Amino acid sequence: MAQFFDHIPPAIQDFIKRQHVFFTASATEGSRINLSPKGSDCLRVISDKEVVYLDQTGSGNETAAHIRTDGRLTIMFCAFEGPPMILRLYGTGRVLPRGSQAYAGHLNTVYAGQEPPGARQIIALDVQSVQTSCGFAVPVMNFDHDRHTLEDWATRKGPDGIDAYWREKNVATIDGIPTGMAEVLQPAAE
Repeated sequence: MAQFFDHIPPAIQDFIKRQHVFFTASATEGSRINLSPKGSDCLRVISDKEVVYLDQTGSGNETAAHIRTDGRLTIMFCAFEGPPMILRLYGTGRVLPRGSQAYAGHLNTVYAGQEPPGARQIIALDVQSVQTSCGFAVPVMNFDHDRHTLEDWATRKGPDGIDAYWREKNVATIDGIPTGMAEVLQPAAE
């Protein structure tokens, strides 16, 4: 039932582009395993060996810290519509911090310069292995619409409010691992 590839074949790239939600999984030695759902049409296939997603502000920043510490990242998709399938992309993640040249380059070329309120970084995955499996037990669910709650929240907070939130909630994981946000935040006004 399961198939493995060392790249993302074109048919699987097409499958990825049709998905409305994906999940990221990461961990470091001694930390909790982090599993996060993502949506908002933020993931892009760059090539048959690389995907990126525009990471928005969340209640934590576990994935960034785990990537900086350990590097391993898995992205999983489930077919909720159409033929059943589970797809996992295994590889090494990279964090492209907001304000960096790499972030700006990807934002312009991959996201047409469109940055949602509260965007904090781009996560890149260098794909080493691709696995498909049956997904026979995944329920069929119809997509209704994307939620705009996160963008609305970030817009209401404004840049200063987002900065304060990052300082409070996003500079370290729940296990105390630095996320890299402290290095990219502007010094607080005295």
